[in-house]
Amino acid sequence: MTVAVERPEETGTGAPDPSPRTARRPGRPLAVAAILVLWLLLFAVLRGRHTLSLAAADLTDLHRWFNDVNDSIGADRNSNPLFLYFFNEIRLVIDTLVTFVQELISQPGAGRPVPQIGWLGVVGLTGYVSWAVGNWRVALLAVAGFTFLGLQGLWQESMDTLALTLSAVLVALLLAIPLGVWAGLSDRVHRIVTPFLDFMQTMPTFVYLAPLTLFFLIGPASATIATLIYAAPPAIRITAHAIRSVPTTTVEAADSLGATRRQTLTKVLLPMSARTVVMGVNQTIMAALAMVTVAALIDAPGLGKTVVQALQSLDVGTAFNAGLAIVVMAIVLDRVTTAASARQEAARHAHGRTAAWRRPLLGGGAAVTAVLVYLSHTYVWAAEFPGEGGVGSAISRGADTVTTWAQDHLSGLTNAFRDALTTGLLNPFQTLLTDSPWWLVGAALVALGAVLGGRRAGVTTAVCAGLLVGTGLWSDSMTTLASTVVATVLVMVLGIVLGVWMGRSALVDRLLRPTLDAAQVMPPFVYLVPFLALFGATRFTAIVAAVVYAAPVAVKIVADGVRNVPAATVEAATSAGCTTWQIVTKVQLPMARSALTLATNQGLIYVLSMVVVGGLVGAGALGYDVVAGFSQGQLYGKGLAAGLAIVLLGVMFDRITQAAACRTSA
Repeated sequence: MTVAVERPEETGTGAPDPSPRTARRPGRPLAVAAILVLWLLLFAVLRGRHTLSLAAADLTDLHRWFNDVNDSIGADRNSNPLFLYFFNEIRLVIDTLVTFVQELISQPGAGRPVPQIGWLGVVGLTGYVSWAVGNWRVALLAVAGFTFLGLQGLWQESMDTLALTLSAVLVALLLAIPLGVWAGLSDRVHRIVTPFLDFMQTMPTFVYLAPLTLFFLIGPASATIATLIYAAPPAIRITAHAIRSVPTTTVEAADSLGATRRQTLTKVLLPMSARTVVMGVNQTIMAALAMVTVAALIDAPGLGKTVVQALQSLDVGTAFNAGLAIVVMAIVLDRVTTAASARQEAARHAHGRTAAWRRPLLGGGAAVTAVLVYLSHTYVWAAEFPGEGGVGSAISRGADTVTTWAQDHLSGLTNAFRDALTTGLLNPFQTLLTDSPWWLVGAALVALGAVLGGRRAGVTTAVCAGLLVGTGLWSDSMTTLASTVVATVLVMVLGIVLGVWMGRSALVDRLLRPTLDAAQVMPPFVYLVPFLALFGATRFTAIVAAVVYAAPVAVKIVADGVRNVPAATVEAATSAGCTTWQIVTKVQLPMARSALTLATNQGLIYVLSMVVVGGLVGAGALGYDVVAGFSQGQLYGKGLAAGLAIVLLGVMFDRITQAAACRTSA
């Protein structure tokens, strides 16, 4: 049967007329505009009605039920079989592991006034391991970095943070790498695991804390369990990707030579994916370090506790000193694991051969390291870091001096910037969300979700909006939503400006990308400190910190999207006489729409995480509810509900933006 194909009519210029499908594309922006206009009109009429506001000290029936559940679990913890033989056992195992590592490098134990390995041994081990898995430059960086932690007067706090991080990473990798290999080998497992990983990676760090304290109590064990749960998804996902990325021809060649399934895995798949797996270890360590600092809210020891206490008392100098220590540790761990990944790749290309001089040097280094460990175990001078942290005191005083100077000389500029953005953008948008009837906001969100992401995104938004009402924290959720959207808009402005610049200039990319990479290894707490000094404890501080925290990932995604626009297309536009502005706005950005949507998705998730952390410095809303739930027992249920509300916001944002990205790229 012959099928007639209707050809487009030719115009006078020889170009085909736009098809009906192409002509209808502007309908989506028009639909969004119509929804917003209708919302504004109804807001003007119905303002202040059915807003579901709740005072800070008030509780709903759901919050009281959560409190009752918490009390019931506390009463039955030592009699309920589920706790006796499952949750308590898990807590005991993790607590034993954490205590062992702490007594090894940070806390006195076993009748000793100092840890088993003192500062000299830890520095020696750090340098040796960094050299063995990386290179001598990374070893020097590691030794200098860990020595600097002691000079700051934060040696024990740093080692507590390192102990919790190492404990969480060890358990996370023991679970994540086998699961990642399984997901890489089995399509069915991959399909089952992927939605869970997507869900876990959209949840801000705060969300993991409250439910885990319900089952594992407050303390280092709960902090470690929360950390390993948060840190495991990157290792699972990257390991599965590494296994799946091995060329099928290589696997088929191994099969044709009679290799068993196990031989194919151990001799082909794992060696060829080793570098990518080590990258997964890097991401797991970075996630664990970020989570360990946030877990200070549930009594995790270490640098995070120092930062939290300093932020709560607005002690910028102490917070800056401890935040700098977190940054130093993050940089050292990142550089060591990155160098290990590069060495794995070099070893694979060299077919496992190493330089003849390396093994004797490694043996000699091991002997020197053993001597340092022995000295630190035996002598107090090698166990306790010498001095009283004079460098840290100087850093704290310097930060306080700079803060005072900035507040005295820059307050006019910073306050003007803060007030302009707050009164001109944040307050009107927050008023629209919080003073509109809840059903009007819900209907507008569902309509926007359906228009931008399709029917499934609209259904997901409707479910999330309904559950947000059920949490009893609708008004606080809308306040957090307002801050998140405003911060995301600012992130995308920065992302587009810097991303286009990087995408069009290789030199700019080489200059900016290392800074962006370094910014992504810093835990979220660190970003609050400088902006607390500039803007004080306000919600604006959390918004600016969220913008700086989320901008690097958005900038890199936009830059990659612009760079991937075919050069032939850009050259054709240039030869047609287009200006640089026209090439960017009419060619490169439209052709990079999927990258822009993905950048928006990632920016939203990062911003939501940071805005919630900003509850520590006056951001209020859901972040404050979560923090208050940890510190005030009667508000525990409200804090748990706030964590659920944060999850719902994250899922709603993620589903809409991911569906929009799929529709844009289709």
